This record gives sequence, structure tokens and C-alpha cells, in this order.
Amino acid sequence: MTTQQIVLAARPVGTPTKDTFRFETTEVPALQTGQVLLQGLYYSVDPYMRGRMSDARSYAPPFEVGKPFYGGVVAKVISSKSDLFKEGDVVLGMLSWAQLIVANEKELRKVDTTIAPASYYLGILGMPGLTAYFGLMHIGKPKEGETVVVSGAAGAVGVLVGQIAKIHGCRVVGIAGTDEKVAMIKKEFGFDEAINYKTTPNMRLAIKEACPNGVDIYFDNVGGPISDAVISNINFHARIPLCGQISLYNNTEMATGPRLQPMLLTRSVLMQGFIVFNFQDKYPEGFKHLTQWVKEGKLKTTETIIDGFDQLPTALLGLFKGHNTGKMLVKA
Repeated sequence: MTTQQIVLAARPVGTPTKDTFRFETTEVPALQTGQVLLQGLYYSVDPYMRGRMSDARSYAPPFEVGKPFYGGVVAKVISSKSDLFKEGDVVLGMLSWAQLIVANEKELRKVDTTIAPASYYLGILGMPGLTAYFGLMHIGKPKEGETVVVSGAAGAVGVLVGQIAKIHGCRVVGIAGTDEKVAMIKKEFGFDEAINYKTTPNMRLAIKEACPNGVDIYFDNVGGPISDAVISNINFHARIPLCGQISLYNNTEMATGPRLQPMLLTRSVLMQGFIVFNFQDKYPEGFKHLTQWVKEGKLKTTETIIDGFDQLPTALLGLFKGHNTGKMLVKA
């Protein structure tokens, strides 16, 4: 039996292209005890994957040239030599980009599709949901009446951060890249204000006008000039969960900008970088709250789903052009 997989063909310089990826046909190994054969259902594409295409030192090992990409995958068990999983089970794991995948039982957890659709476990009930929860609740520590600004507000994490902040009584301002996204996060997800950074000539002034009482929490997903503008409006004792810097990921030279440390110092601001795996021991807490809010209708999501395993490279590259609204997924 053979399967198709997607491997890293070469490390990109600057923005990745389709030549960064290569499709290969390979043999599916025979199942050993404790393993299952999976058929991929949904594949997650995420901004962090750009960092793993580089061999620079980071919080996770880089993808290897000539080896498969991997990430969050929801899959169906089609054959099992495991006592934990049976044929027909739907499971979640960090798995290779292949149509058929042999995985060890310890790499997987079963998902309950009676609670939510399978795709939700790669988004609102998966890594993006937990990222939004821990970044806001454990670093941002929102208080009722505070002002929260979210960059990348129409993305998989940002759209959830805004809603969780609203659940806790905050005023929420989102920053996105199209008028359609700005309208969506206000109308569908309850943001109080939203700014289209691409059509706004003076972001610093726009944020000041949208946040007349200043910014208490800035959930930073993008970095660059947008973050410079938000931080110029930061309040005393504000908190900045530093989640992503997608505006800088494809830079080939070191970016320069305003020196922010004096502002952070004189206003006693906390800025803390994090990844969701920092909170691994607290996952049950996060999952409990996210599941409860979904059941109660307090937390909603939106997904951009592209059909076809062969569209995975296109979907990943689309993240860096803002082609997604909410969570970007590929349905095999």
C-alpha cells in the first residue's frame, strides 16, 4: 500500500513558495503492536510552521529537508493494533502531512465529535483555543472594564481572544486587514471597535481614538509597525501577551523600529512571550472553559476550509497573505 506525503524540499529564504514543498509517493509500513493506521480528515496550517522551515534556534526543532512536514491532524482510524483505539475512532495528533499515516497510540488522543465537529479540535477546542485562553487569562489577566486590543483579530487565535475578553467584561478593539474582516469581528464576534490597518494612514492616532482610555492589554499576534502603534497608547501596568510576529516571519534582514523598552519601563508594563506548550500541565483547565463556553454559545468560531490534500502548500502560503478568516484548515 502506498500513500502520498508532502516534504520540505528546501529551506526558504524570505517568503516560501510552492518550490519549498515536494510531493512524494511512499510505502505505508506494516502496523506494529500499539500502532494504528489513520486516514487524514483535517490538516491544520499555522503561522509557526514558517519558523520551523528555518534551521535557526527556536523553541521547537526545525523541519528536516527531505522529511515530511507535520502538524495538527484530525484523522480516522482505519486499522488498529492498539488496545486504546478501534477502527472508526476519530483522533487528534501532531502527525505527518500524509494521506495515510501510521502512528503510535501514545501520540494520539480520541476526540468527541458529539461535543463539536471534528475540525473544532484543530481550532476553537485545539491549539488556537488554548493559545487564546492561556495568553489572555494567565498573562493578560483581564479585569472588567479594561480595554483589550487584539492584532490579527480575524485569525484563528485573535477572534477567540476578543470573545474571551468580552466574556470577562472588557472593551475589545480588533485590528484586521480588510473591511470585510473588520465588519465580521464586530457583527459576528462582538468586538466593540475594529480597525483596517491597510487603509488607515495613522495607526497610532486611530488606536488612540478607538481606545480613549488607553490600552490595558495588548494581545500581539503580528508585531511590526502595528505593535509599535498600539504600544504607544499603552497604559500604566498594562500587560502584553506576545503570541506571534507574523509580519516579520519572512524578513531576510533584521527589522528595526521604535525602541519600546523606555515606554515599557516608565509605564511598568509586562510583556511576556509564550507558546501554548508552556501551559501543558494546565490543558484540562483551558479545555474545560473553552468547551463550556462553546456549549453555552458564548464562544463561536469561523473556519476557512480548503478541499484537497494537495492544497496544503497553497493553504499554508495563504496565511502570510491574509487569505484566511478564522482557522485555516485543509479537508482531505
